[in-house]
Amino acid sequence: MQAGIIPRTLFVLLGLAASWTAFAEAQEEGTWKNALQAKFFGDKPIEEGNAVVELTAPYRAEDPALVPIQIAGKIPQTPEKYIKHITLIIDNNPVPFAASFDLTPASGKADLAMRVRINAYTHVRAIAETNDGKLYMNKVFVKASGGCSAPIGADLDAAMARLGKMKFRLDTDKAALGQPNPVQLLISHPNITGLQMDQISRLVKPAHYVEEVKLSFNGAPVMTAKTDIAVSADPNFRFYFVPDKAGELKAEIRDNTGKTFTASQTITE
Repeated sequence: MQAGIIPRTLFVLLGLAASWTAFAEAQEEGTWKNALQAKFFGDKPIEEGNAVVELTAPYRAEDPALVPIQIAGKIPQTPEKYIKHITLIIDNNPVPFAASFDLTPASGKADLAMRVRINAYTHVRAIAETNDGKLYMNKVFVKASGGCSAPIGADLDAAMARLGKMKFRLDTDKAALGQPNPVQLLISHPNITGLQMDQISRLVKPAHYVEEVKLSFNGAPVMTAKTDIAVSADPNFRFYFVPDKAGELKAEIRDNTGKTFTASQTITE
């Protein structure tokens, strides 16, 4: 008899969990349609699917403060048609706006990767705007909680000592001219959300996070990002650029306290 009870109990629990997830997803769609969509995009129509942009994230996050996401543009970045703007929304975060990215044909590919904080079970949405003004959305549901209030790392003094240090990481020593080249930008910054408690003082630390990232090659813009508290500590962004010759890849960042930092990388042919 006991052997029969256990499977039935598990079945009921799994059913309740599935019902709760479905309820949470349905509630969020109402929040999106009745509030967030209008707040960020007004009454502009948004086509949903993955024909133009595709978002990838884990269904269940291992660490809610370090959730990896990837955004892939599905159309080439050409002067005639390209993705010029991508907005990342996390519905149930304290601040739903996570980041936005301005892109150009010089990006080569509208592909991005980063890590974010997720504070509760939620939809994560990537909304792409093409240069003709049309909007396209792809969304995923992520199970995570507490990412925005997760404790600050044990050694905040060390984190502050390396504040603003950056480096580029390229897949190869030499760039492929005329082709999209993947690059990763790593930034040292604690990205404090204003909701986190210092483990030593037990006080909530004021928000201190990167709010703008500008990337250029030989002075021409490649990508500009506006970011908020959802971006994880020590932000890193993976993006693409198309060099036409050797030159300088440059990053300029500003945080919400007004501090600015720059870094550059020489790109060889």
